[in-house]
Amino acid sequence: MPASEPGPAGYRRNCVELERWLASASPEELRRRSGGTKWTNEELLFHMVFGYMVVQALLPLVRLFGRLPPPVSLGFSWLLNAGTAPFDVVNYWGSKAAALVFNRKRMAAKLWRVTASLERRMERESAAALCRRMAFPVRWDPFFRPWMSLADVYAYPIKHFDFHARQLSFGHETGR
Repeated sequence: MPASEPGPAGYRRNCVELERWLASASPEELRRRSGGTKWTNEELLFHMVFGYMVVQALLPLVRLFGRLPPPVSLGFSWLLNAGTAPFDVVNYWGSKAAALVFNRKRMAAKLWRVTASLERRMERESAAALCRRMAFPVRWDPFFRPWMSLADVYAYPIKHFDFHARQLSFGHETGR
């Protein structure tokens, strides 16, 4: 498995991998249950794209909470952790439903658009901004750490994508 390249190189690698899987997977393979999740392969692929979409929502939060006193960020993180059970339900059903819209015909284009947007934003970030941190709800995702910087958030979707890529159950090699 390739190391999770930070930033644009990892983003582009994930886009190319997604395109390759979508082009080579049969409809039956996309409907097959993935390994270790309750999603089908197609739903899991959308969830992997969704990891990038989540970053777009996290960036303003890190920018805001990174400027506030740490106890404010800790309190927000505590509230989010308290809501883990509803989050898990929304995360599961949201990915199932969204995969109907962002299906095999649309999800690669969506990932390219999102990663291009993230790359443009990342290029404009100052060194100080990339160091801003906030507390994160660690119960929501295995790649969330108690405190994450803006740079960590930009790196997150690559780790998330690469982790879930190992759960794909296509009949051919997924590259993992």
